[in-house]
Amino acid sequence: IGGRMLLWCVLMAVWEVSWGQLRYSVPEEMQKGSFVGDVAKDLGLQLSALRDHGARIVDKGRRQYFSLHEKTGQLVTAERIDREQVCRLMEKCVLRCEVIVEGEMKVYAIEVEDINDNSPAFSKAALDLEIGELILPGARFPLQMAQDPDVGSNSLLSYQLAENPSFRLAVKESPDGSRQPELVLEATLDREKQSSFQMMLTAVDGGSPARSGTVQIRINVTDANDNAPVFSKSTYEARVRENVPTGSLVLQVRATDADAGSNGRVSYSFSNVPNAVRAVFSIDSDNGDIRSVGILDFELRNKYTFAVEATDGGGMSDHCKVHVEITDENDNAPEIKTLLVTSTIPEDSPPGTVVALVKVHDADSGDNGKVWCELEGESPLSIVASSGSSYKVVTASALDRERASEHNVTVVASDRGSPSLSSRTVLSLSVSDVNDNAPVFEEAAYSAYVSENNAAGAAVLRVRARDADAGANGRVSYWLVGGSAGETATAAAAAPYVSVEARSGTLYAQRSFDYEQCREFAVEVRAQDGGSPARSSTATVRVFVLDLNDNAPHV
Repeated sequence: IGGRMLLWCVLMAVWEVSWGQLRYSVPEEMQKGSFVGDVAKDLGLQLSALRDHGARIVDKGRRQYFSLHEKTGQLVTAERIDREQVCRLMEKCVLRCEVIVEGEMKVYAIEVEDINDNSPAFSKAALDLEIGELILPGARFPLQMAQDPDVGSNSLLSYQLAENPSFRLAVKESPDGSRQPELVLEATLDREKQSSFQMMLTAVDGGSPARSGTVQIRINVTDANDNAPVFSKSTYEARVRENVPTGSLVLQVRATDADAGSNGRVSYSFSNVPNAVRAVFSIDSDNGDIRSVGILDFELRNKYTFAVEATDGGGMSDHCKVHVEITDENDNAPEIKTLLVTSTIPEDSPPGTVVALVKVHDADSGDNGKVWCELEGESPLSIVASSGSSYKVVTASALDRERASEHNVTVVASDRGSPSLSSRTVLSLSVSDVNDNAPVFEEAAYSAYVSENNAAGAAVLRVRARDADAGANGRVSYWLVGGSAGETATAAAAAPYVSVEARSGTLYAQRSFDYEQCREFAVEVRAQDGGSPARSSTATVRVFVLDLNDNAPHV
C-alpha cells in the first residue's frame, strides 16, 4: 500500500504448514518484545527501506501476537502468548503472518512451542467411590483421568497412589494413547472394621522439571447385612418387687448390630412366650425396655423365664434368655384355720387340757411369712406352739364355772414383716358344770315359834339352801334326817311332828302341838343336790311350842 508496510498476523491452528517459505518458532509465555525472527534479512529488505517508509500494524479485528521492530527489522512478540489458550489441544500451534511491502505480500509461519507450564489437574477436588463390603478382591474401579493442557511429553501422564494394603493402582492404556487409572481391590473389605478409606492419587507429567497434580480418593464401604444382632448378654436377670405400679421398668435388654442403616437397626420382640408372660410384661421394640403391664403377685408366681429376639432390618436375629425374680412384699396377713374346737369343757379339766387346735399360714415368704400367735386379753387359757405351723389352745389354770361359765378368747396371728400384718379369730368356750358344790343353807340353824293347838298341816317355817352348780347339780331337794324332843317328848317322837316339802323346803306341822306334852323339839333338814354322786348339807330347825291357856286348874 503505497510505500507503507502493513503487517498483520492471521491466527491459524494447523497440523502442517505447507504454504510460505519462511518459518519461525518461539516458545510460549515469552515476554513482550521477545525476538522471533529477522524478517528484514530473511525477506531481503533493506533496513533503511523499513526505516524510510516506516511501519505500522494494521489491525483488522484479529488479535495481534507479533510486531515488526522498525529499527531492527526483527519480528518480535507483541504480547505474552499462551499456547494452550491459542491452540487448545492441537499438537502443533502455528500462527500465519503476512507482510505487505509496497503492494507485495510475503507469508511466513510461526510455530509456538509448548513449555511445561501447566500441571496435571483433576476436575474434582475429591473422588468419591462407594464399594460394597462383599465385593470380591480383584474388582476394578475406573478413576477420573487428570488433564494437562500441555502437549507432547509435557502432557504425558503417569499416576501414583499412596500405599494402602487394601488397594493398588493399575493403569489401562487406550488405543488413542490415553491412560486410564483404575483402583484395584486387593483385600476383602469389612465395613464393620473399617467403613472408609482415604488416599491420594497423584498425576505426574513428563516435563522437565515434571509437574504434578493430586486428587483425594474417598472410599465409602457400603454395608451388606453380614452381621446378625448380638445381645450384650446371653442371659439377663432382674429382681422386681411384687405389686409394682403398672408400667414400671423391669430391665432393658440390649443388642448391637455392626451393620449400618436398616441392616443395623435392631427391633426387639418376645420369642414364643406364653400368654401368662405377655399378661404381665411388655417389651419396647425400639429400645428393648421390658416393663410391667399387669399385677406381679409373688404368691401366684415368683419367677418368670422367657426368650427375647432381636432382629435387624435384613431379617437376621439373635436370642437371649430373661429371668425375672419377683421379690416378696408383706401384702398378705396370716390366715388362721381352726382345726379342732372344743366348745364345751368340764370345769374340773386339769391344766393343759387342749381346748382348740389352730393352724396358721402366711402366703408371704421370709420374715413376711413367719407367724407367731398369742391370745388377746385375760383368760385361764394359753396358746402353745405345736408341730409345724400349728398351735394348741390349752387351759392354763383350773376352771371354775361358778365364776365364769364362758370364755371368749381372741387368737391373734401376726407376721414378722415391717410393718407387721395380723389376723384375729375368736374362740368361744363354754365351761360345763361338775358337781363340785354342796347346797348351802342360808342359815346354819333355824328357829320357829308355833302356838299349841295349831291345825295339822299348818306351815311352820321354810328353809332355803342354794347350790352354785347348774342343772341337776344345782337342783336342791330337802329331807328330814332326824330330830330331838324337848322336856316331855322323846327324840324319836320329834320327827313325826313335822314334815318337809322336798322342793320348797317348807316344814309343815303333822299334828296339833300340845305345849303341856312337848314344849320344843328340833329336827335336822338335809339339802341334797341332784348330782351324781350327790352332795348335801344339813341345817337344824328348832321349833318352840307356845303355851295357850287351854287347861283348867286341877284340885
